[in-house]
Amino acid sequence: MNNSSEGLKKKRLIIGVTGATGAVYAVRMLQVLQAQPEWETHLVISSAGVVNLKHEMDMKRSDLAALADVTHGINDIAASISSGGFKTEGMIIAPCSMKTLSAVAHGFGDNLISRSADVVLKERRRLVVMPRETPLNLVHIKNMLSVTEMGGIMFPPMPAFYSKSDSMMGMVNETVGRVLDMFGVNVDGLYTPWEGL
Repeated sequence: MNNSSEGLKKKRLIIGVTGATGAVYAVRMLQVLQAQPEWETHLVISSAGVVNLKHEMDMKRSDLAALADVTHGINDIAASISSGGFKTEGMIIAPCSMKTLSAVAHGFGDNLISRSADVVLKERRRLVVMPRETPLNLVHIKNMLSVTEMGGIMFPPMPAFYSKSDSMMGMVNETVGRVLDMFGVNVDGLYTPWEGL
């Protein structure tokens, strides 16, 4: 369902959510974007992402969908975001499982998340991938290299301790702020950029 207001040209951003740990990043991103009327979010969540959302955040699919402007089914390959003709600012996969990373690295568009990422790459738009796995094996690293060579940005959600945050949400806000800042989203108050000592 599209809740965007008429007459306002919105910037569109795709948020893909997979079954890797870190559902909080997607939730917080959508909360931040929901408060900014110039942005329109297009959400796709995998079946494993729904399971993890319930486990980590005690949220249902419908709870997450309520934070987005438009929600697409994971198998809806005919969705608007599956076409390069549908203009977006790009896509964030938050969090990104190694399965989805592999699909993106090899152009295997078997669902709407990997297909949308493929579209973003072929149209030379910004793709930010937040991979969640540790430790990494060689194929993980090679897949990250492959996506990077195609123009994607690897952004593992690693906390920055120099901010001296005393809460998990403070660290989440910093990561979310830095990722959204790459798209020109207003992130005032989410984190303080490093300015040196």
